[in-house]
Amino acid sequence: MQPAASALPSSSRRAYWLKTLHEWHWVSSALCLVGMLLFSITGITLNHAGQIEARPTVTRLDGTLPPPLRERLENALPAVRQQQQGRAPLPPEVSLWVQAQWQVDTAGREAEWSDDEVYVSLPRPGGDAWLRIALPDGEAEYELTDRGWISYFNDLHKGRHTGVAWSWFIDIFAAAALIFSVTGLLILKMHAAKRPFTWPMVGLGLLAPLLLALLLIH
Repeated sequence: MQPAASALPSSSRRAYWLKTLHEWHWVSSALCLVGMLLFSITGITLNHAGQIEARPTVTRLDGTLPPPLRERLENALPAVRQQQQGRAPLPPEVSLWVQAQWQVDTAGREAEWSDDEVYVSLPRPGGDAWLRIALPDGEAEYELTDRGWISYFNDLHKGRHTGVAWSWFIDIFAAAALIFSVTGLLILKMHAAKRPFTWPMVGLGLLAPLLLALLLIH
């Protein structure tokens, strides 16, 4: 049985904590390595977004909703307007038609219902999309705007329209990066006595952004 850290001699205790911190440091660094690369690169692309040319690609598709499905929307309209303030997902059968027609998933997406049309906003990372179904004649329009891969990864950085799973990833990545940073600071502290530039460099890392924020950001 391994003795508790507090019961070890001073030198052994230091070695124990240094080994423990190194283990936490490398494990957290492994967990957040890919995320750190992604957020670092997209930090640069976001900072220079004005200089990076983006050429959006717009795709427009048209169709006509079958009469039974159009009637299904018209029949559902009064209840949606009165009970749900005009905001509700498309009926499942209409969503299935859209999926079969254009491979667009609208299931569970909230739509805006009016007397003339049903409109579904379909924002996505790196672009935008929307679906409109006219109630009088069943005319359906779908438009997709794709702003490219750089815009896609920039939106991942910002967590824009990325869904719950990516939100969880950002939280887990942030926790791993926090552990990586704190354990790195503690490792620096334990080696600082033999490395005289440790605290000046840490201080510079704190002072530089602080002075920039105070003096040059208005």
